[in-house]
Amino acid sequence: MKISSNFDGGNIIVKNCETHNNIELEIRKDTNSDYFQWFYFRLQGAEGYPCKIHITNASEASFPEGWENYFARASYDRLTWFQVPTSFDGKKLTIELMPKHNSVYFAYFAPFTYENHLDLVHQAQLSHRCILTSVGNTVEQRDIDLLIIGEPSPNKKKIWIIARQHPGESMAEWFMQGFINRLLDNDDPASIVLLNKAVFYLVPNINIDGSFHGNLRANAAGINLNREWANPSIEKSPEVFHVKNKMKETGIDLSLDIHGDEGLPFVFLSGIEGIPSFNEKLKKLTDKFSDSWRQISPDFQDIEGYPKNEPGSANLNICSKAIGEEFKCLSQTLEMPFKQNNNLPDHIFGWSPDRSEKLGESLINTLLLIVDDL
Repeated sequence: MKISSNFDGGNIIVKNCETHNNIELEIRKDTNSDYFQWFYFRLQGAEGYPCKIHITNASEASFPEGWENYFARASYDRLTWFQVPTSFDGKKLTIELMPKHNSVYFAYFAPFTYENHLDLVHQAQLSHRCILTSVGNTVEQRDIDLLIIGEPSPNKKKIWIIARQHPGESMAEWFMQGFINRLLDNDDPASIVLLNKAVFYLVPNINIDGSFHGNLRANAAGINLNREWANPSIEKSPEVFHVKNKMKETGIDLSLDIHGDEGLPFVFLSGIEGIPSFNEKLKKLTDKFSDSWRQISPDFQDIEGYPKNEPGSANLNICSKAIGEEFKCLSQTLEMPFKQNNNLPDHIFGWSPDRSEKLGESLINTLLLIVDDL
């Protein structure tokens, strides 16, 4: 047998791979950081053998509650990712599978690799509605890609959506792919009307380095980008530094930050109720946005989620809070599950790339209901 992870987004350390029923692995920590939870590896040579794979440092992961009622994903073709039997005994995570083919991949969630990202942005730029540009470089000098969709105009609303501040939350870029593809659909009337009212600034992956290295939360400098928005550093968090400068150049009427949550098995928003400038207008926009999305997509709900901040208590280092305060605009964080959407479970695939893309598509109709109020 052979286990490897030396590829785009890969992460695993092999401790013991001598017997198929007692494979011992560890998850590698993020680059220059102590965060870890994302894994992605390839197993070869075990076709027809009942394998037991133990991740022995699971209890030390960044969010051990994420292992409860969790199922790892596996794939033979890296296109279809299905759930496999997984258990957590409080110390180690055990994954079980009898592979049907000689080579199989396992991952924390279906990966969206750097190559997938490059395909997404370059296919998008083929549309006459879209311009692909770069706002700057990452710590390791990779491009920070920005898609500008729609014709900028003073009378149009300016909507920013960024994803994958935490690179292991790959469902965020699957969401972006669904949203972008529908927004660029020349035959979609909702997208056509929306682009008559708004111009979009989209960053499908703000943490390219972290996703390439197989990190959970950090960039190549070991920084959690979602705690850098008050005072980003061009040395340690250039991704935030450059995107925020571009935001100042364009202005913002609505901002969305797309994430995944390790523990909660629901789709939900986290808002800006605790920022100092939260007022009646922002409250009405927040409520209308949530109510509209709930009507559009049964995957979205507003019962389960993070506690709302008390007035004036928001952490202004966090992206959605910082942007809401600085630009006095509607600014929200969207969270999707690594596990299931417990309200609409899928026992074969769990929360999946397809469901993430469909949720991204549903944002079009949601925005159409609120764009005039921004």
